[in-house]
Amino acid sequence: MTSLAVVILNYNRADLLTDCLASIAAAPSRGMLSVWVVDNASTDGSAALVRERFPWVHLIESPVNGGFSAGNNLALRQILALPDPPAYILLLNNDTIVPPGALDGLVDYLERHPAVGAVGPKLLLPDGSLDLACRRSFPTPAIAFYRLFGLSRLFPRNRRFAAYNMTYLDPDVETEVDSVVGACMMVRTSVVREVGLLDETFFMYGEDLDWAYRIKQYGWKIVYYPAVTVYHYKRAASSRRPIPSIRAFYDAMRLFHRKHYAATTPAPLNGLIELGITVKELWALGRNLLLPSNARRAS
Repeated sequence: MTSLAVVILNYNRADLLTDCLASIAAAPSRGMLSVWVVDNASTDGSAALVRERFPWVHLIESPVNGGFSAGNNLALRQILALPDPPAYILLLNNDTIVPPGALDGLVDYLERHPAVGAVGPKLLLPDGSLDLACRRSFPTPAIAFYRLFGLSRLFPRNRRFAAYNMTYLDPDVETEVDSVVGACMMVRTSVVREVGLLDETFFMYGEDLDWAYRIKQYGWKIVYYPAVTVYHYKRAASSRRPIPSIRAFYDAMRLFHRKHYAATTPAPLNGLIELGITVKELWALGRNLLLPSNARRAS
């Protein structure tokens, strides 16, 4: 019987975590399912809530908030060390709702497509729109330039300029992509052993792109599979974000570019990309501060 481990990272969002776990409990998988929650030193009683209301969950309590990669790796290491580890691992955000059949649908896809190393579903936001992060191209120097300087927003239907979020494609069409998003990303356990764990240099954001880059380097395909839908209640665009979250986002952009592209990119273009990231970061910080304080939400 096919086995699946679901890994959910949580930090101070007991409310979201409750809804996510309840959705999984209400839609049991046909195969053998284990759920692992890593609590990143929450102070809102999240861990106690899991122990009390979801005793079937494997709970890992981290003494520190080490970020997305480090937190998920705590569970991945334990799963890989099992005498009989599951065939598949799903990274799942705590701000997601999993409809009936979604987990089985992703597992079935990987069962039918042995060349695919990772798969992600269609992710829908609360307003019914597509979470654009659920299907992406790697931010190569050219693609990063188009995005940082606004060409992707100006020409969302252009295959070249809008390559990062692939907005020129029908969201209902199954597509081989460079990366899906770590908010809901199913990977073969054998692939995790092959390519290694998440890079803990990435504190938050970018680690899924980096993982996908390494998966593709090993010759595996990655697929966006819209026949399966998962709901993603991520932070509203109008809410004020914690400043460390904004900085972590742009730091991840710099890190990914420096790790994978800077050495083979002409110095002038490297400079433009670094400048673009800095300008976008300053703009995001300034716009964030102009929002009313009551719009603040946790990341």
